[in-house]
Amino acid sequence: MTFAIPLAQVQLRDRSQGTCESRNGFCPDWIADNWDSYVDPAVRHALLVALAVLFGFAIAFGLALLAHRRRALVAPITAVTGVLYTIPSLAFFLVLLPVTGRGITTAVIALTAFTLLIIFRNIMLGLDNVPEEARDAAAGMGMTDRQVLWKVELPLAVPEIVAGLRVAATTSVGLAALAFFAGAGGLGGAIYADLTFKSNIVVAGGLCLLLAALFDALFVGIERLLTRWRRAVPA
Repeated sequence: MTFAIPLAQVQLRDRSQGTCESRNGFCPDWIADNWDSYVDPAVRHALLVALAVLFGFAIAFGLALLAHRRRALVAPITAVTGVLYTIPSLAFFLVLLPVTGRGITTAVIALTAFTLLIIFRNIMLGLDNVPEEARDAAAGMGMTDRQVLWKVELPLAVPEIVAGLRVAATTSVGLAALAFFAGAGGLGGAIYADLTFKSNIVVAGGLCLLLAALFDALFVGIERLLTRWRRAVPA
C-alpha cells in the first residue's frame, strides 16, 4: 500500500530571479505577506496537542487510580505504556492508517499513546510521594479511603501531575509535526511545504516553539491555581 503525502498547506514562494525568496533566504517581507497562511496550520497543531493531552490524561489518570489501589498493576501498565512510547512516531501513524484512515483520528490516537507513560508515571510519583503522616491524619479524622484520595492525596500530588502534563504537552508539540503524514494537518504541513526556504522553516518552527511555550505556561498557571494552599500564609 502506498501513502500519498498531502499537498502543502503553505503556498510556495515566488521563484523569480534576484529576490530574497529565490535565494532561499530569511525574508521579512515574505513572512509579513504570508503570515496568515500559517494561522490554520497552527490552530490545527494546537488542537492535535490539546486533544492528545486531554485523552492521555483521562486514560492515564484512570489507570493510575486503579494501580494506586492494586499495586501489582503498576509494572504491567508501565510496561505496556512504555512499549507504546518507544514506537517510532511516523511508523505508528502509518500502522494506524489502514485501520482509522487519514485524518485527525489517526493522529490523535498515536499522540495520545505517546503521552500515557509520561502522565501515568508522574501521577503515580505524586501519589507515592504523599507523606504517610498526611494519610494517617486524614484517617484519624474519620475520612474514608475515597475521601483521603480526593481530598488529601490528589491535592498533594498536583505538582508532580502537572509536571507530567507539561512534559507530555511539549513533547506532543514536536511529535504533532509528523501528523502531517497521517493527513491531520498542522505545522508539519507548513514545514514540509518547502524545507529549503529559511523563512518558511523559521516561521513554522518558531510557531512550534511558541505553542510549546504557551502550553507550558498554561499548565504552570493551572498548577498555581490548584496549589494556592502552598502559598497561604498562616495568620
